[in-house]
Amino acid sequence: MSAPDTSHKPAEQDPIESIMPSIPLVLPIVGGVLMFLLAFIAVSMA
Repeated sequence: MSAPDTSHKPAEQDPIESIMPSIPLVLPIVGGVLMFLLAFIAVSMA
């Protein structure tokens, strides 16, 4: 029988962990755009 593979592969980075640092910047911008779009829809329907 062959010997078990003892070489360790480097741990892959989680995709969510790669986005985490940008959340405090992106979240307010997306919130502002969403509020603008909702206000635009409300004004155009009135």
